[in-house]
Amino acid sequence: MLRYTLMRLGVLAGCLVVVWGLVYSGVLPRGLGDSNGMWIILLALVISGPISFVVLRKERDRASVTVVQRVDRMKANLEANRSQEDEAVDAAHPQSQAGTS
Repeated sequence: MLRYTLMRLGVLAGCLVVVWGLVYSGVLPRGLGDSNGMWIILLALVISGPISFVVLRKERDRASVTVVQRVDRMKANLEANRSQEDEAVDAAHPQSQAGTS
């Protein structure tokens, strides 16, 4: 997951450098007044999103498999803890089982 995040930030940084270069070379328009920095960041975010979606597809799929495995492991641990708790309660109160039968 960390690898995907770093790769995503790398794509964003690359887009930021390219957009900055294009704005200051006059190819892309500058922002109004003092908004030039915000314009560059916003444009870089808009451009880097689709690029990351296409270029980092394999890495994103690999990261999602890792997340799913962690969630499944946590669910299994939670269920194991619940069953242990139920067994402990049943052992502590044997009369409640005798009254329900």
